[in-house]
Amino acid sequence: MAVTEDDREPDAADADARRRPMPRAARSAPGAARSAPRAEECAPGVEPCAPDTAGCVPGAEGCVPAAAQSAPGVEQSAPGPKRATPSSRLLRPDEAGLTQRLAARVPRLLRETQFRRYWTGQTVSMFGDQISAIAIPLAAVLVLHADAAEMGYLTALVWLPSLLFGLHAGAWVDRRGRRRATMIGADLGRFALLASLPVCYALGVLTLPQLFVIAFAVGALSVVFNVSDTALFVAVVPEERYLEGNSLIYSSRALSFVTGPSVGGLLVQTLSAPFAIAADALSYLGSAFFLHRIRPAEPPPDRSGKGAVTAGARFIAGSPIVRASLLGVSIINFFNLMFSALFLLFAVRVLHVNAGEIGLILGLAATGGVIGAAITKRIADRTGVGWAYTLGCLGFTAPTMLVPLAGGPRPLVLSMLFAAEFLSDFGVMLLDISIGSIFAAVIPDDLRSRVSGAFQAVNYGTRPVGALLGGLLGTLMGLRPALWIASAGGVLGFLILLPSPLPAFRMPAADRGRSSSATAQPPVPQPDLPQPGA
Repeated sequence: MAVTEDDREPDAADADARRRPMPRAARSAPGAARSAPRAEECAPGVEPCAPDTAGCVPGAEGCVPAAAQSAPGVEQSAPGPKRATPSSRLLRPDEAGLTQRLAARVPRLLRETQFRRYWTGQTVSMFGDQISAIAIPLAAVLVLHADAAEMGYLTALVWLPSLLFGLHAGAWVDRRGRRRATMIGADLGRFALLASLPVCYALGVLTLPQLFVIAFAVGALSVVFNVSDTALFVAVVPEERYLEGNSLIYSSRALSFVTGPSVGGLLVQTLSAPFAIAADALSYLGSAFFLHRIRPAEPPPDRSGKGAVTAGARFIAGSPIVRASLLGVSIINFFNLMFSALFLLFAVRVLHVNAGEIGLILGLAATGGVIGAAITKRIADRTGVGWAYTLGCLGFTAPTMLVPLAGGPRPLVLSMLFAAEFLSDFGVMLLDISIGSIFAAVIPDDLRSRVSGAFQAVNYGTRPVGALLGGLLGTLMGLRPALWIASAGGVLGFLILLPSPLPAFRMPAADRGRSSSATAQPPVPQPDLPQPGA
């Protein structure tokens, strides 16, 4: 269960009151006026207030009208001289009711201090990532004059650490424990690496090899951060609220897709690309700050020793749920990177869409991800989280067929591109939120980082290969036929999931302890949960 923090320091009177049992007369229904306490209900030596007031301290500072005492949302002022300020006045019942209604609209998890700080750090970092996603490539092109091959190397170096270090990073994090401290170290390391770029640019010593090295190092630290985060999430969020927690985090991600690239482009235009990267560097500093302010009860370190590096891969191979997801999503990401490598080239050279129109389409279409993040929990509650994930795989891939299909009048072309991006962004939120919740439920606490590392090694490792194959097919066959192959191939990942037990999966109803020592399978299922090996 999540550990919440109370930022208010209790005074002596509060502590004394908590040590005493609540008097029966004080246990009235909410909103009812409280009568003045009897003398025996007050602290020794303290007289009760007058009959028409409530409290134990005589005088204007301590006794207030009983009706005002019971009004919701009213804070009692501390003993001492009363100053007539707007903030010290009592709220009227209608104002207090409005405050309560507004507070009720805040998601329950965001009312908990620990999750709120965790979520804030994630949100700040995600917005920074979207700025760097546009600023780093533009720094290579505009400042360092990289050619097409060098841009390919830069993209590959970002994903290569997942393939090289995923398994070992997961084993190291599980063996070490202290995931929160590891994540803070990764954030500070990424801050230092990215902050060096604007400094070197200002000194006139920035080079393309340096950008390659920093891209690779930042990617490696991101692997360490991500494999640690999977274990920290379940330490912060109760099991029955995994979907809500993932929805809030991915809502931030969807919003970052809407505003991050636009802000990044504006910063590049006004400050230059290297200085725009400084915004992402600062976002890692913000993430480290908020992680430093939480104290969750983390899973203990793993001391199994032998076979620890391959334990995550063995769990995936033995779990029909995780194995089916890895197979499906790896195929989807392989063909999606083929598609991504060709999309902009096709839009500009074949459909004759200019850069401003592309930016506007992508920014507006990203609202599909915001909507998807907002309603994923409702869809999962109605269909089951397994079907929500499976339908998300279809929703992410099938709309991309509108891109090679696009043609005709210009408004129709732009509309088809917008629809493809909007629906695909909706689907990817449904996919990501659902599978994050499924993994949080089925992966044992002492294996989370190793399973995450093994999963990343395969899932992210397919991406550079897909991008290279997309460029090759685009050259040999033409852009439109290659895009048809990429779009159809992505749907294949959805079809592979249908005969697996994953669509029928439902979230466990109760909070149960999980350990890998007994079995490398998902937890004992509820009646509607597919049995391992089905």
